[in-house]
Amino acid sequence: MFTNYIKIALRNLVKNKVYSAINIGGLAVGMAVAMLIGLWIWDELSFNKVHTNYDRVAQVMQHQTFNGDVKTQGAVPFPLGPELRTTYGSDFKYVVMATWPNGHILSAGDKKLSKVGAYMEAQAPELLTLTMRRGTRASLTDLHAILLSESGAKAYFGESDPIGKLMKIDNRFDVKVTGVYADLPHNSTFSELAFIAPWDLYFNNESWPEKTTNPWRANMYVAYAQIADHADMDKVSAKIKDVKLNNSHKEEAVFKPAVFLHPMAKWHLYSEWKNGVLTGGRIQYVWLFGLISVFVLLLACINFMNLSTARSEKRAKEVGIRKAVGSERGQLIGQFFSESLLVVSIAFLFALLLVQVLLPAFNVLADKRLSMLWTTPSFWLLGLGFSLLTGLIAGSYPAFYLSSFQAINVLKGTFRVGRLASIPRKVLVVIQFTVSVTLIIGTIIVFRQIQFAKNRPLGYNQNGLLSVPINTAELTGHYDALRTDLLGTGVLANVAQSSSPTTAVWMVNNGFEWPGKAPGVQGNFGQVLVSHDFGQTVGWQFRAGRDFSRSLSTDSSGVVINEAAAKFMGLKNPVGEIIKQDGKPYKIIGVIRDMVMDSPYEPAFRTMFMIDYTDASRFTLRLAPTAVPSQALPAIEAVFKKYAPASPFSYEFVDQEYARKFGDEARIGNLATVFAVLAIFISCLGLFGLASFVAEQRTKEIGVRKVLGASVLNLWGLLSKDFVFLVIIAFGIATPIAWYFLNNWLQQYQYHTDLSWWIFAVSGLGALLITLITVSFQSIKAALLDPVNSLRSE
Repeated sequence: MFTNYIKIALRNLVKNKVYSAINIGGLAVGMAVAMLIGLWIWDELSFNKVHTNYDRVAQVMQHQTFNGDVKTQGAVPFPLGPELRTTYGSDFKYVVMATWPNGHILSAGDKKLSKVGAYMEAQAPELLTLTMRRGTRASLTDLHAILLSESGAKAYFGESDPIGKLMKIDNRFDVKVTGVYADLPHNSTFSELAFIAPWDLYFNNESWPEKTTNPWRANMYVAYAQIADHADMDKVSAKIKDVKLNNSHKEEAVFKPAVFLHPMAKWHLYSEWKNGVLTGGRIQYVWLFGLISVFVLLLACINFMNLSTARSEKRAKEVGIRKAVGSERGQLIGQFFSESLLVVSIAFLFALLLVQVLLPAFNVLADKRLSMLWTTPSFWLLGLGFSLLTGLIAGSYPAFYLSSFQAINVLKGTFRVGRLASIPRKVLVVIQFTVSVTLIIGTIIVFRQIQFAKNRPLGYNQNGLLSVPINTAELTGHYDALRTDLLGTGVLANVAQSSSPTTAVWMVNNGFEWPGKAPGVQGNFGQVLVSHDFGQTVGWQFRAGRDFSRSLSTDSSGVVINEAAAKFMGLKNPVGEIIKQDGKPYKIIGVIRDMVMDSPYEPAFRTMFMIDYTDASRFTLRLAPTAVPSQALPAIEAVFKKYAPASPFSYEFVDQEYARKFGDEARIGNLATVFAVLAIFISCLGLFGLASFVAEQRTKEIGVRKVLGASVLNLWGLLSKDFVFLVIIAFGIATPIAWYFLNNWLQQYQYHTDLSWWIFAVSGLGALLITLITVSFQSIKAALLDPVNSLRSE
């Protein structure tokens, strides 16, 4: 019996090739999109799960209150780790102090490469549950040890055993390889970590005044902790709240530091804070793409159900004959369900093939390392479960409705499909285009927001600006000589150094006083230490005053502030005013236009620029107007090699460095565009099939109208108007839905675009145009038919 059902189903598929292709193709594309999004969501939700104890590991963070506004940060002072171990030791299994992962020059013999690494306390490998390929997790206890990632070890030593080999970090520390750990996957926070070196090796060799005078003031490091097996994360977090407050000096206590644990399970998806409250993060994109996958799948199912029900009405006579020769209703229901399940099964197989083919391109687009979960049972359960459910739902209408026909009415020709039979199909078409129009509007808004931020005035000139990290001690202490040699190449217009790149403010300090400062106001400012030439190099735009001058020795105690700083201090004429930091006086010599150094979506932070040559992390180079980058870079590299001959020369154009700030939004926009296009494609497939069915149904009517003088244009309008009307209804529903959700999304950015009316108008007109193009093919084809053939046919 079942074999017979399958044979009949296959014959129907072959007989109706166009409808079969539309049904299978649309459903396969919808399933493929859902699978790709599902893999993306799976990767997001499984972030950091490679670390066995990830549900018990946390980063120790802190809230601080500045002028009533609570700020949250991950940087903490170095005594925090020892204090937690001493005072709250029973609540923690491990507490690990570390530096932030950063680029370092790691060398072995003559081979020197730039690798991301961090200095961590000895228990870090246990906390991160590293899988050791060679050595043990305990091998970081040696002060001069180093652990390499598997790929890092291979880059330096090939297939030979690296254990015991000597290396050097930043041409500064001699270390010996004591262990090799397996590379961490792309969906781990520490995926780029190529080496781990002992914390004491770094910390014992650092010297800065507050290390001994006020060690709880400087928030420079990161702390990780694993709570004890018997402990509760929330209770421990509440217990350690005042650990920094109880140890801070009076001037730090006014910021009300509150220490807490941020679980590793939330690092990736929940990382945005507003006024001390966790407000979300990438989880919003998980929900967004989850909804998109549901809607795209819904569009494909709507197509399937629409075409299945539409075509099933033509099979009424078949049902009548089957009943007349003895078929029972249960057998007819089984037949229709078998056909439906066969189509869905074929579509599922095509979807698997599509995903396998598209996955490499999708990985590039989404910046992922996804692969098919062939060996994961839940993947197959979800896929097969969905296929079964879709087949049952789509086959339910023809199975239960058509099987209920009375054979005598159908065969006598008295059976007529009711006028309301098409209403469910029209409702489903409206739903399809509501989703499609909403996706179109959303895609436009995302890209408009990105462009809005990109076109924001930067306050300096990025063109021809290079950033060169100072990642070796050989480049420090030679600024004037190095600058002279660089300018001597003729390819550079200017050279400067600074403690932060132009695309970030790495240091925020407090303890500032200024004329008219109100009691209780906390004066925390971004602080960038620069050379005299920094302003000329980046292209500062002055609102008042002047730049630093080498000819004026007093400028060593001068300061240039941005507009945000002047506004915060309430200084109407700031030039010439004296401000103090921890009692040391500085004279404001200039006010510059706000530079966009941090988030392009947020207002510029109040920042001060001061002369200091002892704490530099970057060289900033301005190419000469006539210089060709491909010719200039070798000349620049030669100069750097002169001072650091064995270190690799690394650089980045500032505009590219700045563009990375749009990475997440750009990827989301690109993915949304792809999904919107696919949603429209699926909707148009269904529309094409329905238009074809309607034209086929009305063949005789078209013939009669042509005989009576109707033009092709009249007939085109007759067949198209119903679909146009449905799209207009869909647009009316989609507009308020899109406005509500997109307006809420934009509000998370302080610097954002507006929801202009033309975006909705263009989206609606676009959907209407797509509809007309899709429907017109079948409408015009039907209108051009010879009426003689139309009226002669049975």
